[in-house]
Amino acid sequence: MQVDPFTKFKQDWALLTAGTEDHFNSMTIGWGALGTVWNKDVLTVYVRPDRYTWRFLKDSDTFTVSFFPERCRQALTIMGTLSGRDGDKVAAAGLTPRFLPQGITFEEAAETFVCRKIYMAPMAYEDVPPVAQRIYQNGVQPHWIIMGEVAEHLH
Repeated sequence: MQVDPFTKFKQDWALLTAGTEDHFNSMTIGWGALGTVWNKDVLTVYVRPDRYTWRFLKDSDTFTVSFFPERCRQALTIMGTLSGRDGDKVAAAGLTPRFLPQGITFEEAAETFVCRKIYMAPMAYEDVPPVAQRIYQNGVQPHWIIMGEVAEHLH
């Protein structure tokens, strides 16, 4: 399968999921990167620490990034606007969790990257270019960079 890394996140969106079968959370993401770092195939995501999914990412060794067909666009909108803190947004979105040996995806996903976390670091506000600093005004904390080695790519 051919993947265009420059449009994959921006146009298709994705669900980032971390946690355990008993307690997990997902969030819709539009920021991400696919590439090679340290001679490893890596998927990188960016998450602010005030997001509910953050605590699951921080405490997990693995995470998944799942892409969906266009017919699931409304489900991804729901997953991006509701918080898992407030209720079962997976049910509200009409998605069906699929528990993998090393992560969680959804039956409706067209493609899932299972990633083993290899690096996490916060973006430093002072290093963010001026054109992007407006994102982090009024107390908004900068994103963290989370890199995962791609352990499995499911289609």
